[in-house]
Amino acid sequence: MKIEFHGANRNVTGSCHLVRCGDRQILVDCGMFQGGRDMDEENLADFGFDPAEIDFLILTHAHLDHCGRIPLLVKRGFRGKIVTTPATRELARLVMLDSARIHEEDARYKLKRARRHGNAAEGIEPLYTTLDALNSLDYFSDITDFEACLDLAEGICVTFFDAGHILGSACVALDLEENGRRKRVLFSGDLGYSDRVILRDPATPPKADVVVMETTYGNRLHKQLEPSIEELYEAINSTLARGGNVLIPSFALERAQEILYFLREGIEAGKVPGHMQVFLDSPMAISATEIFRRHPECYDLEAGRIFRSGTDPFDLPGLHFTREAAESMAINNVRGGAVIIAGSGMCTGGRIRHHLKHNIWREQTSIVFVGYAARGTLARRIVDGAEKVRIFGDEFRVKADIYTIGGFSAHGDQQELLRWHQATGEPETTFLVHGEEDAMETFAGLLKGTRIVMPNQGESHEF
Repeated sequence: MKIEFHGANRNVTGSCHLVRCGDRQILVDCGMFQGGRDMDEENLADFGFDPAEIDFLILTHAHLDHCGRIPLLVKRGFRGKIVTTPATRELARLVMLDSARIHEEDARYKLKRARRHGNAAEGIEPLYTTLDALNSLDYFSDITDFEACLDLAEGICVTFFDAGHILGSACVALDLEENGRRKRVLFSGDLGYSDRVILRDPATPPKADVVVMETTYGNRLHKQLEPSIEELYEAINSTLARGGNVLIPSFALERAQEILYFLREGIEAGKVPGHMQVFLDSPMAISATEIFRRHPECYDLEAGRIFRSGTDPFDLPGLHFTREAAESMAINNVRGGAVIIAGSGMCTGGRIRHHLKHNIWREQTSIVFVGYAARGTLARRIVDGAEKVRIFGDEFRVKADIYTIGGFSAHGDQQELLRWHQATGEPETTFLVHGEEDAMETFAGLLKGTRIVMPNQGESHEF
């Protein structure tokens, strides 16, 4: 038995791990690398294995850095089975189609620019197309239940456990048998944390021989949720009082829905004005919200109770869904009194960049970051205090108030990660992935009773 690491090694994007057992090859996740030109080259490069030889792809959840290269995998020869939860399949379809559209638009823009400047246009093409994304959907297969063993092949069984990260997210355990030897390899995927709104808490993981786990927040604790909600309300109230807009760069899956949930609660409790205008300016977030409504089986008790009472937990007065580009551009005419939720959370694409262009230089504006910002992203530069930033080729001074509210993260913090790992027993080996090096090093120093490996890209380990 062997495990190979082909993504999210000493960084937080591009999750992709390959397990070899007998003559079978099982891939866990196939995500997009994000964060700049170097990452674009990573996405274009060979996977490090032959896609045509992969028998199964186990998808932990639908974030782009876990599912974003699946269409490319199929384009390059994968013909196996993709196994995941029903909610993840629906969200992954949305994410991959949106990603394909962005790649097509970028390719058209580069081609147009090359021709305008008289440069060679050879080799300019999208990483994958909408048709590639649609083709990949033919290989998806849903599990029926969490914590039920699914036989993939002789000597290979997979079990999904609720990860509490986003809708449908899972940790996965692979029970493997080869030449009379048995091993359980447990993949954390991305872990959520306890006592959040909407989703259930992460399930207790099983004991395992080998653990592959994320370390996104392995070196820090989150702010508590309640103070974070109050800080959000305070940011909104102070900004609206001085006649500005609140920009919330938000991931379309989970974070946007949570923010709507908290805004509804704030209006009902009189903590934020009921007359404010709220724009959900992300076609993907709008569609994701509709998918959330179709999967109340993933909700925790309180959100389930609200849903069953006939109340839409994601609806509130003054809410506008803006799907069309013209509707999004019209928001720029709103000079104050609005909360604008737009993708992407790291400001690497999407409509948030247009709103930043029109607002980041205004002292009345507030920009509220409610999620993780990877190194190299526009969001990280703003969070780190850049005085000037470049957006669409133009330079802007950062005059807006900047808020970073960590309590909304969909990732478990150091304490949650430690609690989860302790429940796995004393695994022979723990591989730390999906984290920046300082977070991984700190977290590694806290683990006891296990051999710790922080793999580099392309490394292979037998077990």
